[in-house]
Amino acid sequence: MAGTVLLLAASPVGKGRLVDAASVLPVLAAVPPSVLSGTEAATVVELADPLEPQAVLTRLRAAAAAPGPLTVYLAGQLQLDRRQRLPHLALARTTPATVRYTALPWHWIREELRLRPAGATTLLLDLHADRETWEWLGTHPLDSGRGNAVYGRVAPPPARRGVAAPTYMRSVATILRSGYRPPLDQLHQHALARTAAEGPPPGLVLTVPGPVPGDPHAAITAAVRAGRHADADALAAHHERAARQAYGAASEEALHWAEVRADLAMFAGDPVRSCRTWLVVATTRLNAGQAADAPAVEAAADRAHHQWAQIRDASRARELGTALAELRGRVPGRRQGALDHVRQQLSRLQTQP
Repeated sequence: MAGTVLLLAASPVGKGRLVDAASVLPVLAAVPPSVLSGTEAATVVELADPLEPQAVLTRLRAAAAAPGPLTVYLAGQLQLDRRQRLPHLALARTTPATVRYTALPWHWIREELRLRPAGATTLLLDLHADRETWEWLGTHPLDSGRGNAVYGRVAPPPARRGVAAPTYMRSVATILRSGYRPPLDQLHQHALARTAAEGPPPGLVLTVPGPVPGDPHAAITAAVRAGRHADADALAAHHERAARQAYGAASEEALHWAEVRADLAMFAGDPVRSCRTWLVVATTRLNAGQAADAPAVEAAADRAHHQWAQIRDASRARELGTALAELRGRVPGRRQGALDHVRQQLSRLQTQP
């Protein structure tokens, strides 16, 4: 079976840099793809100090949609945005004042991995945090999504000014360059031992166990990959109904399955149904009292907008565009001009039959 490997190293350029993340990429790139992935063959995608969060999201989305195991090697720097105090992966242009617009929100990573089968995704992380983020991590776990194996560390800010090295990831790469890939828990422990031998303690150690058997997401993903889109939606709809009955229509459990169904409609090539479902999810969250800039609300609005842009039927696009414009008035999102874009497209659609 072939796998996919995403090598991502990112940190700010300039005095805000805590770690030279990209320095580890040549070592990782020297490891055979099959060893990086743990499969017979693998496709490797490399991102070194990317500039734009949307560009990273596009590559992450493509990697998450690929069949077979996915392994993500991520070295970088965590920072909180000042508005919501949520963790982001700092990119090349990120500064403390621009985190919200120039860094990759950590919850985007979690969202893109959401529909992958349980046990099919592994993340190896070597992260450095500034002082504010380090204190935040003391009371907030770094959520990388259900069903994913996570190994690595988050290092605290250095005691004195300077740029650190991604020593944990370098240790991982050095072990793998031998051509032998030990079981992940052993690889993790060997890398931690090497890291500790080179300098200060590794910081916050990240380990997430093997996932709980019987996860329905695995069956849904298998149905999608087999082209059985109706079966996948029927299974998700069953769990959505059960969650509504048990917890209520506005519960996180019910909304999760509605979001799954919106994604399934996208996979089935039905942007109308996907857009409409995302609009309902966003509106339900807002009506339940969630803030317009809450990550789940923004994500739903952004996905509704993206799916709306894929609709080719002018009458359906006009119908949903009106609702989207109303939503964008309440949830402008992170991309400037989103509401103006909807209005301009609606104006153009008025001239089409």
